[in-house]
Amino acid sequence: MEFRVYIFPIILLISIAIFIYSTRRLFNFMKLAQKPDNRFDNFQERIKKVLTIAFAQTKLLRDPVAGILHLLIFWTFIVFGFAVIESVVQGFYPSFSLAFLGWFYTLITFLKDILGLFVIISVLISLYRRFIQKIPRLNVDKSGKLDAAFILIMILFVAISMYGYNSASYANNGFNYHQYEYRPITATIASFVFSSGDFNFKIIYEIFWWLHILIIFAFLNYLPYSKHLHVITSIPNVFFANLEPKRNTIKPLNLEDENAETFGTSDIEQLSWKQILDGYSCTECGRCSYSCPAHTVGKSLSPREIIVNIRKRAEEKGKLILSGVNEHELLNKKLVHDYVKDIELWECTTCMACVQECPVMIEHLDAIIDMRRYLVLTESEFPSNLNNVFKSLETNFTPWAFSQSERASWAEGMDIKTMAEDSNGEILFWVGCAGSFDDRYKKVTKAFATIMKEAGVDFRILGTEEKCNGDTARRLGNEYLAQMLMQENIQTLNSYNVKKIVTACPHCYHSLKNEYPQFGGNFEVKHHSEFISDLINNGRLKLKDNSDVKKVTYHDSCYLGRYNNIFDEPRNVIEKSGKFDIIEMQRNKSKGFCCGAGGGRMFLEDEEGGRINLERTREAISTGAQTVASACPFCMTMLNDGIKHFQKQEEIQVKDIAEIVLDNLLINKNQ
Repeated sequence: MEFRVYIFPIILLISIAIFIYSTRRLFNFMKLAQKPDNRFDNFQERIKKVLTIAFAQTKLLRDPVAGILHLLIFWTFIVFGFAVIESVVQGFYPSFSLAFLGWFYTLITFLKDILGLFVIISVLISLYRRFIQKIPRLNVDKSGKLDAAFILIMILFVAISMYGYNSASYANNGFNYHQYEYRPITATIASFVFSSGDFNFKIIYEIFWWLHILIIFAFLNYLPYSKHLHVITSIPNVFFANLEPKRNTIKPLNLEDENAETFGTSDIEQLSWKQILDGYSCTECGRCSYSCPAHTVGKSLSPREIIVNIRKRAEEKGKLILSGVNEHELLNKKLVHDYVKDIELWECTTCMACVQECPVMIEHLDAIIDMRRYLVLTESEFPSNLNNVFKSLETNFTPWAFSQSERASWAEGMDIKTMAEDSNGEILFWVGCAGSFDDRYKKVTKAFATIMKEAGVDFRILGTEEKCNGDTARRLGNEYLAQMLMQENIQTLNSYNVKKIVTACPHCYHSLKNEYPQFGGNFEVKHHSEFISDLINNGRLKLKDNSDVKKVTYHDSCYLGRYNNIFDEPRNVIEKSGKFDIIEMQRNKSKGFCCGAGGGRMFLEDEEGGRINLERTREAISTGAQTVASACPFCMTMLNDGIKHFQKQEEIQVKDIAEIVLDNLLINKNQ
């Protein structure tokens, strides 16, 4: 015991010094990030997120098996914190105990004793899942596997050593509990191991106590160099997370900055401190890549690897800068091209599945879009077929090569007024590029317009004054073109004093509702699924009483679902339109699988791997539904292509929810 009080303070000080050095090094790497990012607003909401996501681990529990295992390990370590405090103080005063806490100490000792067993079981199951069962999403490189094994074994020995010194202490006390102590598993172990034989319990206690405390110190000092750094950084990362994860709005670039030498992100200096913290916080659990549609069909993109490479680059370049190496050596590599390949960036559909599934609130899409911006705005390096897309957006105000004069041709003969003709309408119908020019989706536009007319909605359209909302250009990294389109549209809308907008396109919906406010465009925006649902609920639509039950499966649009949390309204519209049996696909609602067209992928070719839309169509066909329902023009195109690929046109129809409603609507012939 005397040996302990002389040696322990030295070991503690060394451990603290090493830990401060290691964490200070990480902070210095974060300081290299120059992009401003204020994450200190709305303190109350941030605390709420920490409680629900970090402590209650609601995101991890989306995968029940792994989630429960991790939840047990997490809360065991929270409870173990009391034991660590007690053990550290015992390093100075060996007889110290938290027994003065009374009944609370009884609760702590009991929970620690029970949870210790759970953590041992959880670690063994985790080792089995990673190294024997070999869960695909947990597959990492050799270094990552060794790191995971080392950490799990350390956790295992923390629990084993705890039982060791507690059992020896219990036996040394005549196989009786100390005051306010209750450790039933420890008592069982002590009775089984020490009940027969001559043992020096004090020495056994001392050995296990030292083993326990040294493992804890080693564990903490290893973390800053391990992928398990998230043990330290995950709670702060959740605290500083985007407060609107369902919206995932892209942050605007200041394109008028005369001092800017580049736009977007080429290396860690152009990142924000939060994006580097994201890199530190990645657990490499693989949930993001496992849910990524591009990765699922065999493309190069792995959201996990992009975040891991941000961490690797921050560590590598951070060391070089802080050690004062010459500029030439720093320019040999950069994040874009060398760590993250161009093809990976262009394969992203911006579906947000990676952000949705990340248990520590990493914002993969911000980094990907920033790197796309660099390629487009600074290097002019992008797939060649985007030349025509950008040119059409700039000259025709649509991604397709259609004349702006044809934008309202779909409305001929429907007696629909434009804002220029009469701006005193109840609501503006934002048609969108697909709804104006795509032959298939023009049918949806007409269907929705007919529904509104039947419901007596006094609506207007912009006609030839409407331009692309800017979503495609923005997701493809062309922020300059996107901002031009957005500002011109806002000027038009504000000139007519527009307050309410409805649109059938989720991409238009998200942009108008959530991103236009960045540039002074504040409107009340509804998607047509919400609008039709309201019309039905308010009795403004009369529907047929059909007797035939039809099987329908509904495909969730990423920009409607994950981005804006609209899952129920489209399903309600289908259910109330007639006798429909909605059969859910295996991946649905917040776990829905992307159609493959978002993020500008509608206009890009598949250079490698499979086709995302075929993966989704295969899943839709497997439901046995007669109709695949959608609520997005891009989704409709991709699903139609998939149905044609599998030659199922005669058996399965792809319909927008507006078309389903119109098919079952009692039309007023006198109107």
